[in-house]
Parts: sequence; C-alpha cells; structure tokens
Amino acid sequence: MISNASAEPHNRLLRTWQLAILRYAVTLDDADQQNVLTLAAEIDRSGEGSHREATLHFFRRTSAALCAALLAQRKDATVERFLKEIDDLRLKRAFAAAAGITEVEEIPARRRPKRDYNLFRGLPSRKANA
Repeated sequence: MISNASAEPHNRLLRTWQLAILRYAVTLDDADQQNVLTLAAEIDRSGEGSHREATLHFFRRTSAALCAALLAQRKDATVERFLKEIDDLRLKRAFAAAAGITEVEEIPARRRPKRDYNLFRGLPSRKANA
C-alpha cells in the first residue's frame, strides 16, 4: 500500500504517463511511444511488496496495447478502459478526440449545497434582548 507521503510523487508519475499517452495519440511518433514505454517501466518498478507482484508488468502491457490500438486506429476495450480511468475532464476530452472517440462519458459535476437564507430563524432578535 502506498503511504500518503509517497502517494503524491506516484500520482504525479501516473499523470505524466497519461499525458505521454495523449502525446503519442496525437503524434503517433516512435519517440513518443518510447517515452510512454519508459514511463510505464518506471511505474512498474515503483511498486511495493505483494502489490508489486500483482502489477509487475501492468503498465508496460497496458501501454503496449494502447500504443498498438492507437497506431492501428482501433477503438478497442483497452482504449475505452483507459479513457474511463482518466479523472481530469480536459485530459479525457483531449484523449478521446485524439483517439477518434466522439462520445465521452462526462464526469459528474459536484453539486454545491443550497444556501440557507433562514440561518438565524428561531433565534431571538436583538431588539428583544435590549
């Protein structure tokens, strides 16, 4: 399990990986593909303990499958799954556009609580205390 102290660099590395995949989806350049695979290997190496055993090659396999699907311009399950895992709406839309996906599942907006204009209802007025 990743502690809070080490979660931030790990999250930053995952975000960098997602952005690298977006860049590859736009350019389809070999250098960008190599960058994706290098980042995936680094993420796979950063696993800890038994979690490391379960995900030993997850990012490398996923990256290779994503790059192959993007290069062949296929919209397969790997691309759809990757798209669903993206939390940032702008990144999700950009990747969908680069991959040729027209329908993007929107991330639900957080509702703001309604203001209670009767905040002081039930309290005695200041005039009554004077």
